[in-house]
Amino acid sequence: MGRTERMLRWLYIGRLMVASAIFIAALSQWLTSAGPDTLIATIALISAFVMTGAGLWWVEVMGRSPGRNFLYVQLIYDVLLVAATVNLTGGAVSPLVPLFIIVITAAALLLPLPGGMLIGAFASLMFFADVVVLDNDQTASRDDFLRIGLFGVVAVATAAVGERLRRTGSALGVMESELRQLRLDNNDILAAIDTALVTVDGDGCLIYMNAAASELLGIVATEWAGRPLLDELDRTAPGLGTLVRRTAATRVAVTRFEIRKRAVLGDRYLGVRTTVLEREGVPWVTAVIQDITEGKQIEDLIRRAERLQAVAELGASLAHEIKNPLASIRSAVEQLAGDRLNRDDRDMLRRLVVKESERLSRLLSDFMEFSRVEMRRWSSVDLGNVAREAIELVANHPDRNTSTRIDFVKPIQPMLVDGDYDLLHRAVFNLVLNAVQHTSGAGVVTLELDRPVELPPSVQVQTPVRLSVHDNGPGVREEDIPRMFDPFFTTRNGGTGLGLAMVHRAVEAHRGAILVDSGTDGGARFTIYLPAHSDRERYGSKVN
Repeated sequence: MGRTERMLRWLYIGRLMVASAIFIAALSQWLTSAGPDTLIATIALISAFVMTGAGLWWVEVMGRSPGRNFLYVQLIYDVLLVAATVNLTGGAVSPLVPLFIIVITAAALLLPLPGGMLIGAFASLMFFADVVVLDNDQTASRDDFLRIGLFGVVAVATAAVGERLRRTGSALGVMESELRQLRLDNNDILAAIDTALVTVDGDGCLIYMNAAASELLGIVATEWAGRPLLDELDRTAPGLGTLVRRTAATRVAVTRFEIRKRAVLGDRYLGVRTTVLEREGVPWVTAVIQDITEGKQIEDLIRRAERLQAVAELGASLAHEIKNPLASIRSAVEQLAGDRLNRDDRDMLRRLVVKESERLSRLLSDFMEFSRVEMRRWSSVDLGNVAREAIELVANHPDRNTSTRIDFVKPIQPMLVDGDYDLLHRAVFNLVLNAVQHTSGAGVVTLELDRPVELPPSVQVQTPVRLSVHDNGPGVREEDIPRMFDPFFTTRNGGTGLGLAMVHRAVEAHRGAILVDSGTDGGARFTIYLPAHSDRERYGSKVN
């Protein structure tokens, strides 16, 4: 129902009330002494019912829009009805004169600006005729002219306001129509996309679920509309309901969450991200769900191929590293088997065999340590305590230059990370030992542990803890940086090239990052970024 139809209904109600009241008053007067007032009141009542019935039939029954001519007829009749009512109740001194203002206001709201002013002028003319002509008074009083002037002012003011409201209403109507169409278009789009969408309110009740979500989760949206859904989400996709509940409680969106959904035909993997929208202080959570099973399978195939390629490259590198000392040992043994060597040559060859054998042993030991990099026990680890123990162990290592000093830039505070204590200890130990081995003379190795405010663009670690190891050795060449963590790459005589490779694998196993660059005052600086310890719940899935 439009604004015009609603106003017409109120106009009909007021019209019938006025006509009925005048008829009842006239009927009471007629019972004591009949007069012409009764006939006028009766005609007014009958005509009011006729005009009202005709208006209702035209608009409500026929369903036609009330046009401008229709409104003019209705309002002119109301002006005549009010004029008759005022005449019957005392004319200029009638207490019902303000009814003219009501009709003028209704005309200003129902008709355009000229129409509202025209009805106002007509009402003023009828009042003037009632006072001067029908009351046989040839001169109107000052109060009568003031009232006529008031009618004109009301007509102009309400007509201007009505025109402004009409324009605003038209604009709002257009916007409402466009918004309704946009909502329909959005619903069509959301229903057509293959990404699952689920929205719940602050109480966990289902607000919206598209067709893709119903199919993916096996939930009929119409059966759960307005009902608590989170437990059902946990049942169909373990961890999904809990994730939505946690998002609503913390009001922090989750950018990535992986769920393993058991199925008869094979497990499916779902990728979920959530958003939070505040509605009157209540968090509404929308979960965007995608079936990433095929992507996970492709990732597994790529990862398997990369592992096979890495194994092949590692095997080739290991064979190359073993081949050289074996060749030296074989040559030395062949020469020792002869009888033409003097004692000094034999001693030298024996030392060569021992030296190359020790090199092979050291190479195989480092390779075994490198191959055993894996997460075995996940717990909360104090990285500061790990750094202190690593420094103490390096300080007693036989390869350490006794004149090298190892110290912290500032007192180490407890810094908790999630990870494997033994693996982190091995990584930090190798990093500090590498720094010590590359210093000479009165070398200095410094460690710094803190929480960084800004991260390098290449580091994608949330709420990280940073551990930096800086030495004042020869530093690293720019061209060597890309190969610094490759297995068997080394710039130190006697080095196997597996220490830093092991550190890199350990950091990656903890979903961290490691960078290397030249320090501001020379030497090399290795920086590890690890995710800080979190008390968040674990569902056997990754959360980023």
